[in-house]
Amino acid sequence: ALALTAPDTGRVATAKQPRHWRRLLTCASAGVGDDVRVTLPDGRTVDAGQAAGPLAELLGRPVVVAQQRADGAVVERPDPEDVLAHGLDADVDAPTLEIAQGAPGGRFVDHSPVHLITTATLDALGVEALRYRPNVVVATPPGTEPFVENGWLGRRPPLGDVVLVPTLPTPRCSVPTLEHGALPRAPHALRGPADRNRVEVDGFGVLPCAGLYARVERTGTLRVGDPLDVT
Repeated sequence: ALALTAPDTGRVATAKQPRHWRRLLTCASAGVGDDVRVTLPDGRTVDAGQAAGPLAELLGRPVVVAQQRADGAVVERPDPEDVLAHGLDADVDAPTLEIAQGAPGGRFVDHSPVHLITTATLDALGVEALRYRPNVVVATPPGTEPFVENGWLGRRPPLGDVVLVPTLPTPRCSVPTLEHGALPRAPHALRGPADRNRVEVDGFGVLPCAGLYARVERTGTLRVGDPLDVT
């Protein structure tokens, strides 16, 4: 719903560019009624509308809290394997990427409104779901092959009352490898997909992927335990 942007460039702040923005992962946010509250690493909690100043102090650079995504909004996205090879503070090439290409409206999402991943994939990679930031974690039965999500493209799986349309395998960036609050760095969160699941992502090339992006064809309420039918 909200994002931080850099006032000099208008680019959306994201730890995909860890050199500038990785300390954002020391913060947390939560909806409180109609408001959003941001919790800083020192324990202070501020309304999102008042967060730009404290966050600028934390990050060492000015930011603006944006409520609407501008058309063509971009982020800096260095090649995550370059970041692993050269270090978080290395000045590696950082091409820009337009966000929300699979999402209408003004929301700040990487590509599509929904990102899901299976426990089969998470368990095979040994990565906490939190690092990949999915909306939905699908509990798969024992014996399910990892990266089973790759085969769901072209289907329209109902999830509870909702119908999803898969759009792309989810390319992995640097973010899952970084510290997340109390969680330490985890280079294997990228190296695992890089070694085991490089797939063609329409419009982006062959990339390390884990999980699946989807758009919503029929809206509804999701509940813990709802079945996902991919038959």
